[in-house]
Amino acid sequence: MGFFNKYKSPAGAPEYLIVGLGNPGKQYELTRHNAGFLFADLLADKNNAKISKIQFKSVTANIELGGHKCLLIKPQTLMNNSGEAVKQAASFYKIPLEKIIVVFDDISLPCGKMRIRRKGSAGGHNGMKSIIYHLNSDNFPRVKLGVGEKPHPDYDLADWVLSSFKKDEIPQLRQAAENACSAVELIVCGDTDKAMSSYNS
Repeated sequence: MGFFNKYKSPAGAPEYLIVGLGNPGKQYELTRHNAGFLFADLLADKNNAKISKIQFKSVTANIELGGHKCLLIKPQTLMNNSGEAVKQAASFYKIPLEKIIVVFDDISLPCGKMRIRRKGSAGGHNGMKSIIYHLNSDNFPRVKLGVGEKPHPDYDLADWVLSSFKKDEIPQLRQAAENACSAVELIVCGDTDKAMSSYNS
């Protein structure tokens, strides 16, 4: 593949919006709350894309999954305002709710586990709360990446989600992100049931 083709974007407007949630900034890179960003980077790599275009309060890349054009975004608003970025992108391209796929961290799942849902509440996740608020609906698919529960009940939740993954958790997270890439492609191709039966844990 030649240099100028390497980051070639698929032509035409995207049908799907794929959102990886996280916080921008070096200090947050390998924290549990950034599992969605880590997924987005992996999906971009797998599709020879670079998440670098600045638009919709996000950094973005255009990719193609199963013949479907997708806009992959990492909101740069800080987690609690992620909905601003998602709404801007979805509104601009008139992407319907069922074609917005959000990937984010879940402390109720062990590290390395993954769960796909067609819709549902925010479950206490502030990024999801913001998206549901700005879209005025929770009726969109999501992929939850397990990052492990707090070590003990008194542990501050913010401290936990902003803590870094331990060295032995990185391979587990990588496997979950790999599975999420495959699951998202199945969802984009209309095989959500197959994605759920194959990857829900």
